[in-house]
Amino acid sequence: MTGRSQQPDLPKRFYEKAAIEARDGGFAILLDGRSLRTPARNVFLLPHETAAEIARGEWDGQGERVDPATMPMTRLANTVIDAIAPDPAPVRDEVARFAETDLLFYRASEPERLVERQRLRWDPVLDWASGDLGGPFRLAAGVMHVAQPDRTLARFAERLAAFDDPFRVAALNQMTTLTGSALLAYAVARGRLEADEAWALAHLDEDWNIEQWGEDAEASARRAFRWEEMKVAALLARPA
Repeated sequence: MTGRSQQPDLPKRFYEKAAIEARDGGFAILLDGRSLRTPARNVFLLPHETAAEIARGEWDGQGERVDPATMPMTRLANTVIDAIAPDPAPVRDEVARFAETDLLFYRASEPERLVERQRLRWDPVLDWASGDLGGPFRLAAGVMHVAQPDRTLARFAERLAAFDDPFRVAALNQMTTLTGSALLAYAVARGRLEADEAWALAHLDEDWNIEQWGEDAEASARRAFRWEEMKVAALLARPA
């Protein structure tokens, strides 16, 4: 015995072909004609055909083994169906709380070029969100907490309450976690930003550091993996 835990082998591929079937107001995935089910044995059903086509491609694209790490749409949908659909409110509330410490509020104090880049690229999103919510935001230099106006946060929570579809709620939450910004996630869900625009804004500081010091291969691989998760969340965040 080495003392190190051994990861279980990935399951063998047990089907030949994946297909889509419209049913019950959504789109199911069929594996050799049988309905795909979630880990909790619920029927795997996506809200629109584009998302279902991505999931079908994930299943069709597997090799001899089925690797969930290569299936971001399937993973997110499983989470929605099994864990979020019964009660989306706690997840929606989590996004609302995240806005209290949003990435876009905390700015560099130097160097001046980075300060200016943040201002030019982040401020338009804050200006849009402020207009949408009818209230201002407060900014801070550094990482010291700055309290946001209660009225603005309350208005944001009210806006989020309109997101009653569990897939959209889960997508908002995933984008918020990936970007560090509930406001960027909200802007994507509302159509103010495309996924790649929000992704670039979320990585503004990281890209600045890459410009100064170069790129780390391992960090780049993690970012690429997370970008795939961002893309599927952005798709599900928009109305079906």
